[in-house]
Amino acid sequence: MLVGKVVKKLSIIMKETLRYLAGIAGPSGYGSNSTAEQVTQDSSSSLFSLPNSQLTAIVTGATSGIGAETARVLAKRGVRVVIPARDLKRAGEVRERIQKESPKAEIILLEIDLSSFASVKRFCTEFLSLGLPLNILINNAGKFSQKLEFSEDKMEMTFATNYLGHFLLTELLLDKMVDTATNMGIQGRIINVSSVLHNWVKKEHFCFTNLLNPNNYNGTRAYAQSKLANILHAKEIARQLKGRNARVTVNAVHPGIVKTGIVRDHKDSLFFFASKLLKTSAQGASTTCYVALSPKTEGVTGKYFADCNETNCSTLANDESEAQKLWKQSRALIRRHLCQAKQ
Repeated sequence: MLVGKVVKKLSIIMKETLRYLAGIAGPSGYGSNSTAEQVTQDSSSSLFSLPNSQLTAIVTGATSGIGAETARVLAKRGVRVVIPARDLKRAGEVRERIQKESPKAEIILLEIDLSSFASVKRFCTEFLSLGLPLNILINNAGKFSQKLEFSEDKMEMTFATNYLGHFLLTELLLDKMVDTATNMGIQGRIINVSSVLHNWVKKEHFCFTNLLNPNNYNGTRAYAQSKLANILHAKEIARQLKGRNARVTVNAVHPGIVKTGIVRDHKDSLFFFASKLLKTSAQGASTTCYVALSPKTEGVTGKYFADCNETNCSTLANDESEAQKLWKQSRALIRRHLCQAKQ
């Protein structure tokens, strides 16, 4: 019986791998070879094309890689794009490239350090002061650290940047998104960029205290844990918004393995092998852009996507009680730190 289960699982993995390599389209009509431009071509037929309803999107991590490609394609589709960045010079270069291709594109640059609660709060205050709507929030920025580092709030840097920073960003902007959706009559969309590596995390090792200050630090494990947290976050916020009857969806995506700085930072043999299956940035940004703009994802929430199709995440990532617990722990932690900062 056990052998039969193993054989069945291997068969599924082989089929999925072949589908990925061949770029075979899934139910959405797109697959691993689809680009962000291709998957957003039909966005003009959605509610997003209503007259005088220019969308506004915030895209973190948009100074390079799939974040920059996501910002470029959204701008090309007529979306106003806000780029939060630590390095405003690099962000300015991205804006220049986008506007060279799309002269009418509106790109707004604001400073942020996602690993800092205070910086995230300042960014949100500054953005809200602009009086703009907020239709799309793409929590894309990601960090991989080989060595154990800590943020200014004394949290492990990968977890602080990839998860906690985006958690606070979402909390502070959520009401704005709900109000925008109500006022414009257009469904808001939040996308958390995760990773297939979330499957590596076991429940017994997913301890909040240890995530903040780990023993026996391993960079790949820390990255995988932060990406699991991104999915749990999406699941829990989706549940909460459903309870509020809010017109905002929240989903998580795996962009595929793209040749970004994060992949280059990995030195182990697994990632060397994986590098042979790399996607281009155009392909890597496709799933994010598909979930953000496609009329086919209207009303879809609390799901996990890969290669522009809804797919399965790990059992732990689907654990509703784990998602609620993580949200409560994260909220309490951030509130405590922000209160201490006021004193």
